[in-house]
Amino acid sequence: MTSGGPATMDDADDKGRLRAALSGLTTRGRSFLAAGAAAAVCAYALGQPDLLRVGLLLAVLPLVCVVALVRTRYRVTGTRRLSPSRVPAGTEARVHLRVENVARLPTGLLMLQDRVPYVLGPRPRFVLDRVEAGGLREVSYRVRSDLRGRYPLGPLQLRLTDPFGMCELTRSFSTYDTLVVLPRTEPLPPVRLAGEASGYGEGRRRSLALAGDDDVIPRGYRHGDDLRRVHWRSTARYGELMVRREEQPQRARCTVLLDTRRIAYRGTGPDSAFEWAVSAAASAAAHMLERGFAVRLLTDDGTAVPGEGEEGFAGSTQEAADFAGLMMETLAVVGHSDGGSLSRAHDVLRGGNEGLLIAFLGDLDEEQAAVVARMRQRSGGAVAFVLSSMGRERGGAAPVGADTVSERRLRLLRESGWTVVEVTPGTGLAGYWQQAGQQGLAPQSAAGTADGTTGFFGGWS
Repeated sequence: MTSGGPATMDDADDKGRLRAALSGLTTRGRSFLAAGAAAAVCAYALGQPDLLRVGLLLAVLPLVCVVALVRTRYRVTGTRRLSPSRVPAGTEARVHLRVENVARLPTGLLMLQDRVPYVLGPRPRFVLDRVEAGGLREVSYRVRSDLRGRYPLGPLQLRLTDPFGMCELTRSFSTYDTLVVLPRTEPLPPVRLAGEASGYGEGRRRSLALAGDDDVIPRGYRHGDDLRRVHWRSTARYGELMVRREEQPQRARCTVLLDTRRIAYRGTGPDSAFEWAVSAAASAAAHMLERGFAVRLLTDDGTAVPGEGEEGFAGSTQEAADFAGLMMETLAVVGHSDGGSLSRAHDVLRGGNEGLLIAFLGDLDEEQAAVVARMRQRSGGAVAFVLSSMGRERGGAAPVGADTVSERRLRLLRESGWTVVEVTPGTGLAGYWQQAGQQGLAPQSAAGTADGTTGFFGGWS
């Protein structure tokens, strides 16, 4: 739940307000001016003084309303509160607006309008009756989006009007809030994937300082570290404050790789294959974090969501919770990349044993299939969730020979150690996740992996 800071509307430029008010004459006000001018011309032409007085009255009334509206001093504050500020796609959020009159005089009729993107629904409008001095009014409305993303709400606008409806004066507040629409996620069954190690299994603890000062592996001092852990010999050697590392549990690692290449997907909208891949990646990453894994989110261009733990992985339980929020917000705004290769992601994974690898990939050609196959060399193993026919347009027939090409690429992945599960975008991930666990229990082929990590592969169209 977040709150937008209070915004104050207090106009002191009378000339600017007068020009704005004249330009804000309503249809009724302009009609009165036109009718008054016409009556005055007719009175002059016909020599009717009574008609002239009627024309002057019709013309003066809108001008009097303009002057009265300009001379009225309004000091109004507005606050916006989102509940919640982050919602999954397809879920409603409620926006609470609070308007308070901080002036000594009551306001007239106020028309309240909040600016929202069209994907969140129609622009909300409210009519507020007279607000007494020191009084407040609270209204709320609901927003909903099927498309993930970050959407600005605001600024809030107030439209002031005179009692006769001759003139309207619009003023905007300066603050706005942001609603984050997260990708859809689904709970996954707690199956054991091929070669998977538990998050904090036995034998996964390590001691970095066992025998004495010569065996100590120091690290740089961080704010909040106990000064009793300062290692003075290393401090003197490196010229900066160093502390001894404590014995820590080594968490099992998991890298979630998401292919965002534009050429790898076809179609747009909430039901497209790319949106399915993003939602599946979010579901898998959240599931592995819940199981105690240190998770890193990686895209095809080699960009990783920064984590607080070692080498970008989420660290402690609190850090994992913070990283989960950062990861979901990153997936909420991730879009297509213009690159055509997965080599950058392969370079990142080549740096060491990344543990469990979960990769969500789009359509692969022969070259990119070979790159994916090489990713297996630096991971504990791999399981691929693959679309049944690469290059198939959704709802249409596959091109001639597509199945043969697809099988050849899948065979390359199997021979490099991937366990393959064919999938269809738009179908729930839980069933495929269960199938991957069942295949992980089956005997692996000679080319397969004995400690296979899970990968997620897809050639969706």
